[in-house]
Amino acid sequence: MLSPILLDLFIRDLQKLEEEIKLYEKDDDLWILGGSINNTAGNLCLHICGNLQHFIGAILGHSGYERNREDEFSQKYIPRYQLIHEIEKTKAILDTTLKNLSEEDLFSIYPVHVFGKELNTSYFLIHLLSHLNYHLGQVNYHRRLLAKTI
Repeated sequence: MLSPILLDLFIRDLQKLEEEIKLYEKDDDLWILGGSINNTAGNLCLHICGNLQHFIGAILGHSGYERNREDEFSQKYIPRYQLIHEIEKTKAILDTTLKNLSEEDLFSIYPVHVFGKELNTSYFLIHLLSHLNYHLGQVNYHRRLLAKTI
């Protein structure tokens, strides 16, 4: 069954995000911009959580989550413990939602048009996993680059 595999990968990578956030020396470092880096680690964390809570929790799991994508990039200096809480909340929502998806659900059309077309739900979930990993890599790079310059 695909759902437990996807859940395992999402949880694994959200745990990696949490570990990255914890590795920053100071909370304020999560919000530093520099050079051609356009997004802070804090904003990327908020974006990852908002994206998953919306597309998986709200759309597939009917969690009631209401996304404000602009806030994901405009909020600043949220304490690290709140970011970690948001990651934990995201993991819980994914756990509940993905465990309740049937094979039929996974291979049906995703309930909302994304990218201007109909997508298979499992295809879109794999896309969301790769989106998470793309931004996870950015957070890792940001942290290591920042550690080098301090």
